[in-house]
Amino acid sequence: MAESPKRDTRDTTPDPKGRTQDRLIEHSYDGIQEYDNPMPRWWLTTFALTIIFSVLYVLNIGPIGAGKGWIADYEADMKAFAAAHPAPSGNDVSEGALLALVGDQKALAAGKSTFDAYCASCHRQDGGGLIGPSLVDNYWLHGGKITDIYKTVVDGVLAKGMPPWGKSLKPEQLTAVVAYVVSMHGSNPPNPKAPQGELVTP
Repeated sequence: MAESPKRDTRDTTPDPKGRTQDRLIEHSYDGIQEYDNPMPRWWLTTFALTIIFSVLYVLNIGPIGAGKGWIADYEADMKAFAAAHPAPSGNDVSEGALLALVGDQKALAAGKSTFDAYCASCHRQDGGGLIGPSLVDNYWLHGGKITDIYKTVVDGVLAKGMPPWGKSLKPEQLTAVVAYVVSMHGSNPPNPKAPQGELVTP
């Protein structure tokens, strides 16, 4: 049997103290009826304000409260971080200076120490590649020039899990380890990892 149309029988007659009585809507489900109790106005107002705020926040219309907007706050935070963690300076990282270290046995010994401590777990102690790519062949993922290798070491490759070592190693450690990596080229370790990246002619 089709349900009869709902009929509003709300009682809006004020009680003796001037308050509106509860309003009962005449419809029922399994004998249960309900009152027509609207949401409090303060709740509706708060809900509307949250919607307005969310639109302003997404559009980055500042200032909302403190600051100039979340994008401006993010850029300011990045500048502050960069100022607190400056890139290595005071060290010659030109191509000529780096190549000169490849022939410096003292620098290579220091580079090997750094490589064994920080790089071997991913590239293998002989540079043949493990989690990371092989460092002894002619294929490179991010450039094979010595300055490219230096940049990769300093900046890292976060997408591949390589951290930016420029933030944790000293300038002399960075240049020495890059020189050591270049010195390993062509060493032909046993069972190296398959070549990755683009061929770079020596």
